[in-house]
Amino acid sequence: MQINISQGGVPKTAISRAAVGRLGIEGDERAHQRFHGGPRKALLLIASEVIESLKEEGWPLFYGALGENITTVGLDHRSWRPGMQYRLGPVLIELTTPRQPCATLNRYGRGIQRRIYDERVAALDPQSPHWGESGFYAAVMQGGRIEINDIIQSAAHS
Repeated sequence: MQINISQGGVPKTAISRAAVGRLGIEGDERAHQRFHGGPRKALLLIASEVIESLKEEGWPLFYGALGENITTVGLDHRSWRPGMQYRLGPVLIELTTPRQPCATLNRYGRGIQRRIYDERVAALDPQSPHWGESGFYAAVMQGGRIEINDIIQSAAHS
């Protein structure tokens, strides 16, 4: 749906194409590198369906607002698990861990972190009603160039 980068922090801004390497999208900076980035947190994926649902609840969000690099469409965030691999065009990624949202997201309303992430998500329990809502970090297994029209599919089907 959308590729997003920033000079650090949120929101991230949409771009039409990107070069993706081991540490993420070229030109994307992270404000707090102690918590964000690195090879196991190279990309952050969030489902557009989550953002749309949160908007319906009244949260003032838009694609890129939650700091995601990739805003997906049509992927069931409830099915995301660590170790799952996807292809984004020529890029191969592996999901690593749910994203733990921080106070930076307070700009969209206090309590948004609790709305999208709970103790069960922290314990890696996919039965949490909030599973996948905060997004999922991914490692880049094979880099390349992506564009917004690229198909995202399970690597098992490529």
